[in-house]
Amino acid sequence: MNTKAEQSKGTSGADIGKLVLAVLVLAAGIVGYTYLGNIGAASPLRLITILAALVVALAIAAFTAPGRRARHFLAESQFEMRKVVWPTRDETIKTTGIIILVVIVLSLLLGLIDLILKSVVLDWLLKLGS
Repeated sequence: MNTKAEQSKGTSGADIGKLVLAVLVLAAGIVGYTYLGNIGAASPLRLITILAALVVALAIAAFTAPGRRARHFLAESQFEMRKVVWPTRDETIKTTGIIILVVIVLSLLLGLIDLILKSVVLDWLLKLGS
């Protein structure tokens, strides 16, 4: 856990305004994408329109308190990922082989149990009632 003091979780009026503006920009990009499709504009222009709206909306949202928290979370996640010790190729192949073997053995075992239960129920128990 981080030793930094926790910031307040409240959202100010300016942040709400920025988030509303980001949503409006994104909505404008979606409307522009649809409008350009209706008038027969080229696909690259439509794609650029929606991508530009998405980038601008994310840039606006990034400067709000929730956006700063998200950036901080991503930065800390990236820092923690550097600490991960990844398995070698050989370890990965061996582990995968063991998992495949266990899955095969368990599926055969479950199939055998199913076959036994089927024969007991259908052949033995149901014939007792006849």
